Amino acid sequence: MNTIDDLCDRLKGYLPADEIQQVRRAYFYSEQAHDGQKRSSGEPYVSHPLAVATILANLHMDYQALIAALLHDVIEDTSVSKEAVAHQFGDVVADLVDGVSKLTQITFESKAEAQAENFRKMVLAMAEDIRVIIVKLADRLHNMRTLGVLRPDKKRRIGRETLDIYAPIANRLGINTLRLELEELSFKGIYPMRYKQLKLAVAKARGNRKDIIKKIQAHLQEKLEEEGLAGHVVGREKNLFSLYNKMKEQKKAFKAIMDVHAFRILTDSVDDCYRILGVVHNTFKPVPGRFKDYIAIPKANGYQSLHTSLIGLSGTPIEVQIRTREMEAMANNGVAAHWLYKAGQTDHPIAEGSHARARQWVKGLLEMQQRAGDSLEFIENVKVDLFPDEVYVFTPQGEIMELPKGSTPVDFAYAVHTDIGHACVACRIDRKLAPLSVKLHSGQTIEIITAAGARPNLAWLSFITTARARSAIHHYLKQQQRTESATLGRRLLDKALSQFNVQLENISEARLAPLLKEMDVNSLQELLEAIGLGERMAYAVVRRLLSDVEAKTKTNNDQEESMVIHGTEGMVVSFARCCHPIPGDSILGHMSFGSGIVVHRDNCRNLSDVREDPEKCVTLRWAATVEGEFSVNLRLELELYRGIIARIVTLVAEMDAGLDRVSVDERDARISTLTLGVLVRNRVHLARVMKKIRSIHEVNRVVRLR
Repeated sequence: MNTIDDLCDRLKGYLPADEIQQVRRAYFYSEQAHDGQKRSSGEPYVSHPLAVATILANLHMDYQALIAALLHDVIEDTSVSKEAVAHQFGDVVADLVDGVSKLTQITFESKAEAQAENFRKMVLAMAEDIRVIIVKLADRLHNMRTLGVLRPDKKRRIGRETLDIYAPIANRLGINTLRLELEELSFKGIYPMRYKQLKLAVAKARGNRKDIIKKIQAHLQEKLEEEGLAGHVVGREKNLFSLYNKMKEQKKAFKAIMDVHAFRILTDSVDDCYRILGVVHNTFKPVPGRFKDYIAIPKANGYQSLHTSLIGLSGTPIEVQIRTREMEAMANNGVAAHWLYKAGQTDHPIAEGSHARARQWVKGLLEMQQRAGDSLEFIENVKVDLFPDEVYVFTPQGEIMELPKGSTPVDFAYAVHTDIGHACVACRIDRKLAPLSVKLHSGQTIEIITAAGARPNLAWLSFITTARARSAIHHYLKQQQRTESATLGRRLLDKALSQFNVQLENISEARLAPLLKEMDVNSLQELLEAIGLGERMAYAVVRRLLSDVEAKTKTNNDQEESMVIHGTEGMVVSFARCCHPIPGDSILGHMSFGSGIVVHRDNCRNLSDVREDPEKCVTLRWAATVEGEFSVNLRLELELYRGIIARIVTLVAEMDAGLDRVSVDERDARISTLTLGVLVRNRVHLARVMKKIRSIHEVNRVVRLR
């Protein structure tokens, strides 16, 4: 279809005449707006929006989406404004066009940042109208079809972006026709030689296999007719990119992948699908563990089908997919089927369900983008979330939840609700306690145990899979760090001011304003956060804030100058691994940029160069009661014999202390050195543990490592 007349002839099959006339008017409006503009290939620019509208017409999209496709570049590339589009074609079309348009007014630091921000804007528009992404996918598909005139490096960059973002989105929305072509064209753009070689190899293999495919196809068709079942057997073509991926992931040769023959059986009803499955399994021997029922439990994108693997004639491996014709339409068109059925003025439960799932997914994207710190972080989260494989698990109430393959109970908790994820402390899988890091499998029942006051653990980020969980944890930890750093910053500033007999609450806003401007911060809260994170030094801030007269009235009360450590300060106060300070030790704090205070023992050698610098060190003291356990290293010299390490570990446990590390360094045949990482509450607790260990006859010496 190269002309507007061809497009309108295509639309007569499903749109009324007045809507087709609107589409025709939009084409001439676009042609006039793009007058004089050419594509890289030399063609008039209007040929591109016309091709995009044609792709959407093949999906039976409604007239507003078609008009948006014809106008999708006018706001960005011409002098036409959004308001002008709205005046001519209505607000709905104007919003669609604006959602698809790229950002042009903002200068970005990098190409990646620009792409990420464009995508973020598109997600916001998608939340209002899912058609935005369908128009964008069609736009990207035509751009991929016309990559030929571009430089190889541009082809690779655009192909990679398509493969990372747009093809997975098409898959997530179930629009298989677009996904397959996007993947194929991306593969061709990124690896032209591999694509060419694989295409030749596939053509040759198909020629050699024609007879056996026809034989299996005829055999299956004959069996269905014998049973009186209405089913149409077709050979299934394998996508080149899919073949390439299988060869790479499964580390198999081309021949091993192509030896598997794929067939699809289309029928009229769900009932017939299961009956045909029985016939297929009676005809050829099924491979155990390779049957998947996506009809009873559809994929997240709405895909439904029965999948089975069999051993066919002469031991030939066979893959068979069985589905209804409606399921086939859904597999090809996904969320676009919503408009395909709407065009016939009838709602369809499968299409409506797919549309509802897509809306739910976009809602989740919107939540993620609100939590993300910037566009790059958001787009990385989205990439993680565009998963092809799912596991299906149950809540204790029997509801099915879809999660990506490799998900853990923490992912499940955040999928239920963000607050459940934040308060998660343990889980039961099939009524048995299990670690939070264990991978979930389909069919399991998951129960999350929560506790009031619990909060996300930084360690969870090392094993979670879903973007929802990752973005929620990042958002919580950022907020927590900001709160804790502001609290610590206030304490540090109060401490520094107290040396000059000044209190922060007595300083007026008028006096603070010049300081905030000088420090290039927007508020006192922001300044306190920077002080707490070690990005600004409290001592230096005070010197800038006070007048010369005030700066001379310094007190000498050392007790007041020492800041109290309670052990509950959170992420902005950490304990040095070099000297392992514990309550009862004399301590000194080192301001670490971006991390807050690192607590060291007063005699730690690593502080020798900065000990006297008030801008880098803070005098500290422990609170009367300190919460938590603290790690300390002990070195033992002992006579090694079978079972002595177990005996030491048991004694440490009896003293209500924990162990986080044990290592043995043998010195000679009889005497060995053992290093223990012991978790204690304070120096008194440590002394009791060391005394208990010394009571073992074979232990010659116990010392605390500095």
